[in-house]
Amino acid sequence: MTTPKSPGLAGIVAGETSLSTVGKKGLGLSYRGYAITDLAEQATFEETAYLLLYGRLPNRKELEDYRRKLVGLRRLPEGLRKVLEQIPGSAHPMDVLRTGCSTLGTMEPESKDRPQEQVADRLLAAFPGMLTYWYHYQRDGRRITTVTEDECHAGHFLRLLHGQTPEEMHRRAVDVSLILYAEHEFNASTFSARVTASTLSDFYSAVTSAIGTLRGPLHGGANEEAFKVIARFKSADEAEQAIMEMLARKEKIMGFGHRVYRVADPRSDIIKAWAQKLASDAGREMLFEVSQRIELVMKREKNLFPNLDFYSASAYHICGIPTEMFTPLFVFARVSGWSAHIMEQRAANKLIRPTADYIGPAQRAFVPIDERE
Repeated sequence: MTTPKSPGLAGIVAGETSLSTVGKKGLGLSYRGYAITDLAEQATFEETAYLLLYGRLPNRKELEDYRRKLVGLRRLPEGLRKVLEQIPGSAHPMDVLRTGCSTLGTMEPESKDRPQEQVADRLLAAFPGMLTYWYHYQRDGRRITTVTEDECHAGHFLRLLHGQTPEEMHRRAVDVSLILYAEHEFNASTFSARVTASTLSDFYSAVTSAIGTLRGPLHGGANEEAFKVIARFKSADEAEQAIMEMLARKEKIMGFGHRVYRVADPRSDIIKAWAQKLASDAGREMLFEVSQRIELVMKREKNLFPNLDFYSASAYHICGIPTEMFTPLFVFARVSGWSAHIMEQRAANKLIRPTADYIGPAQRAFVPIDERE
């Protein structure tokens, strides 16, 4: 019997998960049964992370305790700060997080005294500090404190980045974006984490694998590439003309289409509304108009819809976040989903080891080196 093949494993069911639906069973996108629209409108990222990691929405006391716990886990060990200082300023911020995660794993290894749930919370709390400590040290030599009293994860990051209390609209917009990015079933980086976990490797190794996978422009790096295109144009008409020329040259326009969704990305309209609100508040309406015109052209010419990355790019830009930090924000959010998947994989583990069809040469006789031409 011929074994079915699927390049890129498209359409292959590789396991089971109770964490999220992606257009399945009539639920659209949901996290543990809660619709993404409801979470983005009514919840906070900390509630969402708790839901993914601990299986249910917290009550008020549990949420307050969890937020305090994360605040208490933000301080970086001295050894990690020294390593971050050695990473050159020319490095990509994703490389900083990958190195920081691996380094922290050597200093605070997973153990009976430091179980997987504690490691997950520690990484969630520490990633914003890792990135901003490196950023400020390499930019102007400042050794910032990575501890703030902001209980909101988004507000904590924005305060570390800008050194001041963030605007409420910016804080909430980033908070919503973290909810949207938190989890997405067996995407490439999550699957990478599960493969690593399936070998019974440690928690940090699984997350490091996921960060390396997310770094690629066909996965998390798409938001950076999308903004590089958006930022080139001063008007919607200029954007339309240039996009038409790019399409004629068969260039790929990042931020459109999706491997799983066929009609629309249910997260896109949510972040698009925030991008419009931010642009209007900042007097940057043209940035939104350019983005919207690109969306219209891509729909008209290629029947492609924007994914979450497209409008999150301009939203992050208006919040004063450097373009090279767009994908690291993805890490800040998705580490909650990765961690939940690692735990789920471990709970019913089976080594993930697919097969491949061999298409190389037929068996050949070995030729001694002195007889080779």
